[in-house]
Amino acid sequence: MALRSTVFKAQLQVNDLDRHYYASHALTLARHPSETDERLMVRLLAFGLNADESLLFGAGLSTDDEADLWQRDYTGRITLWIDVGLPDPRLVKKAAARADRVIVYAYGRTAGLWWDKSRGELERLGNLDVYRLDTELTQTLARLAERAMQFDCTVQDGSVLFSTSDDSYQLSPEPLLRPAGC
Repeated sequence: MALRSTVFKAQLQVNDLDRHYYASHALTLARHPSETDERLMVRLLAFGLNADESLLFGAGLSTDDEADLWQRDYTGRITLWIDVGLPDPRLVKKAAARADRVIVYAYGRTAGLWWDKSRGELERLGNLDVYRLDTELTQTLARLAERAMQFDCTVQDGSVLFSTSDDSYQLSPEPLLRPAGC
């Protein structure tokens, strides 16, 4: 018998001062049986960093050719493709060919090694942003994963303040690659 995904509900209040975007989102996240709480929370954080009414969670781990999060315009064209973790560079290049913009949020103890290995292939892509997230902080966020969650996400000057009713966590994604002109 196949294991089923676990459903998580999150209320996320986003205050993005950089983009002047302010909204409350009631989100449903499905955690694949092989997905960790850390990865689940990084997906939620990625949503907060790029929040938009049309941003959706993809199939993620269960489907290689689908983003962890993506956004389409009214014609169906993919305007934003977001992957979290340490994706295969071939899949990132494929995503860059399908989407206007691709963002990778790399995290984990081997994120630096992944970047060193992948950098040569990925630097050529003109529509790719790559950020590294602090491992200690992503592991702290993992401990906050519950079936029902409520967070405030404030983005200012590229940094994120991720807050619960009890605590706040400051995170500054480290830019590893930004397209020319950004």
